[in-house]
Amino acid sequence: MSLWLLIGTVAIGQTVWDGVYTEAQATRGEATYNERCSACHGTELEGGDMTPGLTTGMFTSNWNELTVGDLFERIRITMPLDNPSSLSRQQVADVVAFLLKANKWPAGESELPRETFALKEIKILSLKP
Repeated sequence: MSLWLLIGTVAIGQTVWDGVYTEAQATRGEATYNERCSACHGTELEGGDMTPGLTTGMFTSNWNELTVGDLFERIRITMPLDNPSSLSRQQVADVVAFLLKANKWPAGESELPRETFALKEIKILSLKP
């Protein structure tokens, strides 16, 4: 029997396949992405000369076995490149939700939290377990 500990609305042991964001959150994230991220990462998340794409196998394999918290912190601290750390925690969570949707991980009924400790409990898995 596995033990599940709830932290806010996130259960320890979740993966991106468990529907960890909402459609509404991903829609907000898309708006923020288009305004603050697409100039470098592309309107279709395809990347550019010096920036990585944010969908397809390269993205998912680079983040495979890491956590949503790792991705959240990378964006929160280093992005956008021309003004690092300028996005609010809510904006970062929303952008991460958009990235999850763009990579075809399913939406759920609870929003992705803004707290790193909770996000560290959600594993990114490129393949469905």
